[in-house]
Amino acid sequence: MDFDLLDDMWRCWGTRTATLTEQEWQTPTRLSGWVVQDLVAHVAPNQAVLDFLRRDPVQNPKVTSGAEMLRRFNAPGGAAIGLAEEIADQARAAATAGPEKLCAQFTEFAPQLVETLRSQDSSAGLDYPLLRSATFGAIGETSLIEATVHYLDLIDAVGGPPPPPAALRATATILAAVADPTEFIEAATGRTDSPLFPVMR
Repeated sequence: MDFDLLDDMWRCWGTRTATLTEQEWQTPTRLSGWVVQDLVAHVAPNQAVLDFLRRDPVQNPKVTSGAEMLRRFNAPGGAAIGLAEEIADQARAAATAGPEKLCAQFTEFAPQLVETLRSQDSSAGLDYPLLRSATFGAIGETSLIEATVHYLDLIDAVGGPPPPPAALRATATILAAVADPTEFIEAATGRTDSPLFPVMR
């Protein structure tokens, strides 16, 4: 995992959110029921995430890639569907912190989070809710996916510079690995009508 990509994406968020107008903060996004302020609150790094990453590491984590994490979360009956309302409620609650504090989270916590991830043994990981345990690399890849996909949601709502090409390429690669390889190849080459997408919600 190239943690520089995650650093770059969070810098994009910090730069774009710093220039949002009062009206833009309340602009609806393509996520049903979410306005921009909810979206920013969902993505913005915070002290709780930093504390989570600084817990005692575990060896030989069960989940070793972001693709595997996403596959489990987005499986039928997985957290992405079963906990969708709870996640939305958490985002709205976090959004009450207000624009100024949300913007500050990208400059205050993002660099610390990236440095914490960089400093860890690549073979180690953490106990992780619903997954038993996951490597720091897998956690970083999932964070990159979240930051990139939701940044596209952000600029769809209010405009802004595109994500860095390297972050887009890495995100596309991880998302492609979520699907069964044969099914992905068949779908990508127009050889099946079986529904494959979305692989992430």
